[in-house]
Amino acid sequence: MILERGGNAVDAAIAANAVLGLTQPGANGIGGDLFVLYYDSQAKKLWGLNASGWSPAGMTLEFVREKGIKGLQGIYSVTVPGAVAGWDALERRFGKLGLEKVLAPAIFYAENGFPAGELSSVGADSLEKSTKLNPEFRRLYIPGGHAPRAGEMFRNPDLAGSLRRIAERGRDGFYRGPTADAIVRLSKELGGAMTAEDLEQFEPEWVEPISTTYRGWTVYEMPPNGHGLAVLSMLNIMEQFPLADYGHNSVRALHVMIEAKKLAYADMIRYVGDPRFSKVPVNALISKQLAVERAKLIDPDHARCEVLPSDLETLARSLGKDTIYMSAIDKAGNIVSLIQSNSGGFGSFLVPANCGFVLHNRGSGFSLEPGKPNSLAGHRRPLHTIIPAFMEKGDVRIGFGIQEGWNQAQAQAQFVANIVDFGLGLQAAIEAPRFSKYSFSGCDVRFESRFPETVLMELTKHGHVPNLLPAFSSSMGRGQAVMRDGHGVNYGASDPRGDGQAVPEGPPLPF
Repeated sequence: MILERGGNAVDAAIAANAVLGLTQPGANGIGGDLFVLYYDSQAKKLWGLNASGWSPAGMTLEFVREKGIKGLQGIYSVTVPGAVAGWDALERRFGKLGLEKVLAPAIFYAENGFPAGELSSVGADSLEKSTKLNPEFRRLYIPGGHAPRAGEMFRNPDLAGSLRRIAERGRDGFYRGPTADAIVRLSKELGGAMTAEDLEQFEPEWVEPISTTYRGWTVYEMPPNGHGLAVLSMLNIMEQFPLADYGHNSVRALHVMIEAKKLAYADMIRYVGDPRFSKVPVNALISKQLAVERAKLIDPDHARCEVLPSDLETLARSLGKDTIYMSAIDKAGNIVSLIQSNSGGFGSFLVPANCGFVLHNRGSGFSLEPGKPNSLAGHRRPLHTIIPAFMEKGDVRIGFGIQEGWNQAQAQAQFVANIVDFGLGLQAAIEAPRFSKYSFSGCDVRFESRFPETVLMELTKHGHVPNLLPAFSSSMGRGQAVMRDGHGVNYGASDPRGDGQAVPEGPPLPF
């Protein structure tokens, strides 16, 4: 284990992320983006790292119109992958071992092979039958016309080569040289706009986390271009109601949380984009004053099927899809809350020649309507769904996250309520049944089947339209969490909806 070899939480997190890019290539990898919240126990400070890549400089609304593009798919959805730059920045600033040692496990397994897991094998049949995959993707992930099933050995020596270049040269092993050349060459072949300069010039950004208080706890999220502020907005609205008195997963508590989700997401979609291009009113959106006004819109007996975003100017006058999440903690109490994604499963499904990874399709999240906070423009970062999280009260600190697209903010708010309002332990808070309203309008809500039938029937009377999913549905996202209590004891929790686990220690590795 990396921790047993003298590494810290940062070293362990990067090592695990690199291995997951090999073992779960549909969900994440070096062709995707990354966000991190890092708690430095010595400095007692929380840092945020935004390693989400920008669009190519030439990828503009004019470019799209000239090409006759109606939606950003394939090569047109590929933005600069930010994960490797994030690893490099994080390791140089806070790591102990260096990328050469940290990436050694992933390189070893890529060269020598590993048995495919159940999650990475889901959908293998549809991959084999697809006629839209580029030849390099088929060669890599469907060798001999057969995608690996659970338990079958899989090797990826091309990825080992890409990782070795990163281990030797840091970020320049990815954004310059053979890997960068292959990305640019593929883009040109398919009519994309990516250039060598787009890759070379990209840098991740250290940012100040945003936060709110929730019944004595402080909850932190990444600032835009992510949608973490929707978590804080939801919590602020939920705080206006005595959820603990209502009871865990009661009709009244669930009704409030579902309605709070609609209100918070309406504001997020209306106002959030890349803050380097447009002013995002973060302070207003996560203010307690706004939450008071938004909470007044919740009818205790009836669901609202259509919700409008806040009119912040009027208020100011009156007030005067696939992702991995992981967390790591070390003996010193340093905590890494890290999320990394290819966006859709296998991203763009495009593999640069001899590189061993897919390019993400995060650019598909841009709006093609001009004048919006999230409108497509050159070197702009799209609105992101992936959000790491952190919460603390006194000496208790928790790094947590739950993946799965637009589900994440509402799932995180439920996790926080499970801890704060209902007194659940770390594992129970992750395991508890969840709801998810994935659409941005209507009254449809997805519920795991573990909710009591009487509760769902009563919610129906309130106007909600329940859609039942399996008891532990992956559509609800897979979460992980670590905690340091006030006595210096570390805890870990892992979601049974996935195949991860909380690992305190392990046997020596053969490299």
